Amino acid sequence: MDLKTVKNLLNLISDSDVNEVEIEEGDFKIRIKKQADTVQYSSSAPVYMSPPQGAPYYNPVAPSQTSAPADTPEPTAPSVTAGESASAAERHITVRAPIVGTFYRAPSPETEDFVNEGDTVSKGDVLCIIEAMKIMNEIESEHTGKIIKVLADNAQPVEYNQPLYLIDPS
Repeated sequence: MDLKTVKNLLNLISDSDVNEVEIEEGDFKIRIKKQADTVQYSSSAPVYMSPPQGAPYYNPVAPSQTSAPADTPEPTAPSVTAGESASAAERHITVRAPIVGTFYRAPSPETEDFVNEGDTVSKGDVLCIIEAMKIMNEIESEHTGKIIKVLADNAQPVEYNQPLYLIDPS
């Protein structure tokens, strides 16, 4: 089959309603498709994405200063007691969930919580576990300080970037 015949065949198919043609002449074989195959996926299960590598899940800004997308409700900021000044609230570091999953304060229901309000933590201490896809992910502190407030409920789902703890680094 010569090039002129192939061009004529292409023109003929482009002007018709035919989407695909396959021709064999001896050892010469040609297949022409008008449209690429499309694949459609359907799933009722939610799709979760991992955070980008190195994505920060600590936010050294007070929760009241964080900005959320317009369609996402703003998380409730912890109230500042009379003993705390506004500048003290600004110094708090918000530990945020690095992944979507179930938040656990202890390694098992029979054991004590990793940390409680008022505890002092060091960099590298385990704060909690977030279970995602049957994998237990230990969340470690990246700062040394005192746990001021636990913002998530035990054994409850948490969203990516949801505030979990407030730490006072002073």
